[in-house]
Amino acid sequence: MATDPLDALRLTLMQDVLPVGLAVVERARKGGAQEVMAAFDGRSADPLGTLRQEGEPAASQVRQGLDRVSPGLGNPVMKVDVHEMAHPDAGDVHGADPQDALALQQGLALIAGRLELLEQRLGLANPTEGGGN
Repeated sequence: MATDPLDALRLTLMQDVLPVGLAVVERARKGGAQEVMAAFDGRSADPLGTLRQEGEPAASQVRQGLDRVSPGLGNPVMKVDVHEMAHPDAGDVHGADPQDALALQQGLALIAGRLELLEQRLGLANPTEGGGN
């Protein structure tokens, strides 16, 4: 499937450029150019990744606001190809393995027995059953 170049550009802007830009603006607002340059001082192996993480919460809010104006504007809808594939057992609802059904029944019987035992221990069992009073 060929991607639309404009959609790809918008996706890059929303996911990469917007968070970095908002982080740079916030750093500039707090500490000026020195704070912005501090992101590139060599302490971080990925300064743009660090800025992207810093700006992501604000970018998320901007994208949600854009989606309120026009759905899909802030968080672009991803196009997908859907192909229906036939499952070998799709038409046979009762085609389960008899061994699986037996194991399920045994498991359920075990659970029921343990629940009954738990009820007896908690005193929830009917006192007329099993020789109560």
